[in-house]
Amino acid sequence: MEYVYAALILHELGGKVTQAKVKGILEAAGATVDESRIKALVAALKEVDIEQALKSAVIAAAPAAAPTSAAAAPAEAKEAKEEKEEEPEDDTDLGLSALFG
Repeated sequence: MEYVYAALILHELGGKVTQAKVKGILEAAGATVDESRIKALVAALKEVDIEQALKSAVIAAAPAAAPTSAAAAPAEAKEAKEEKEEEPEDDTDLGLSALFG
C-alpha cells in the first residue's frame, strides 16, 4: 500500500511517477524497498489517468454511505423501543411492592 501512497504523493505534488522518485519517498519514510514492486507500479500507472481514477473512486464511495445511514435508522428505532420497554419495568416493581405492603 505504501507504494501506491508514494505514487499519490507524487501525483498530488504535480510530479511524474518514476521509479527513482517512488523509491526516494519510500526510503525517506523508512520503508523496505522492493525494486520489482516499484517497477510494476510505475508500469501499471503509465496508462492510467490518476486524476480520473480518483474522481471515479470518490463517486463510487458516495453511494455506499447512503445504506449506512439507512441501516442506522432501524438501530435507532430498536434503541427507542428498548427505552420504552424499560419504563414499564419500573412501574411493575412498584406494583409488586403494593401487593405486599
